[in-house]
Amino acid sequence: MPTPPALFDADLLALRRARAARIGGADFLQEAVADEIGERLQEVNRSFLAPAIVGPKAGLWAERLGLAGATLVADSERLDLAPGAHDLVVHALALHWANDPVGQLVQCRRALRPDGLLLAALFGGETLSELRQALAAAETATLGGLSPRVAPMGEIRDLGGLLQRVGFAMPVADSRRFDVSYGSAVALMRDLRAMGETNVMRERLRRPMPRAMLARTEEAYALAAPLPGGRIAATFEVIVLTGWAPAPGQPQPLRPGSATTRLEAALREAEDPSGER
Repeated sequence: MPTPPALFDADLLALRRARAARIGGADFLQEAVADEIGERLQEVNRSFLAPAIVGPKAGLWAERLGLAGATLVADSERLDLAPGAHDLVVHALALHWANDPVGQLVQCRRALRPDGLLLAALFGGETLSELRQALAAAETATLGGLSPRVAPMGEIRDLGGLLQRVGFAMPVADSRRFDVSYGSAVALMRDLRAMGETNVMRERLRRPMPRAMLARTEEAYALAAPLPGGRIAATFEVIVLTGWAPAPGQPQPLRPGSATTRLEAALREAEDPSGER
């Protein structure tokens, strides 16, 4: 079967990330999501002796997670992870740029010891929904058509299915929404550049955005997502994938149809004497 063409330009992504590192000052989402993952690790209540962190900001994540001895790994197509070497792998807000996300998860799965834990954080489908809508309205009005300007991002149901597909036990996918405000659409775009999160799709337009379209984008955004004080809202949806490497003795889901109590009976028992549930 032929390999499908890559959606993202990996070389351009590296250049954009290098530019972002020079600009600096826009790591607030990385920090917030790392803190969210840190809270989840505390809930696991287990000491991890051989962790690995994958992503362009792996060092920042290691510091905020208190994993000073973690193996830091770039999110290249082939991850530098030894098979069975780790009891924890954190994929740190980078999986949404993978041309082969399934391959990335397979490599993480192979790198885990039995009963090792994967936590993967990535931007989900609601991310930058306001910007997408404003760009679409402005481009249609000024250029008479649409082009790919914001990268597509996965939906939680599809991403959760990937965990089962690659063999993780007890897979869970959930999301956390981060609401950010900006003074203008241009300020948001400037921050995306400083984050290294701008468009690197291979099918992107190569020419700069026309001034007329940028002005219409500002207008459309201000009308669609206004906040007090003349600011605008920007949504960042972060999906967290959690899965365990299979191991003997792990809890197992019940077989379909194996329940011993009917739902109707369970609900009836939950009623109080007044009949309220």
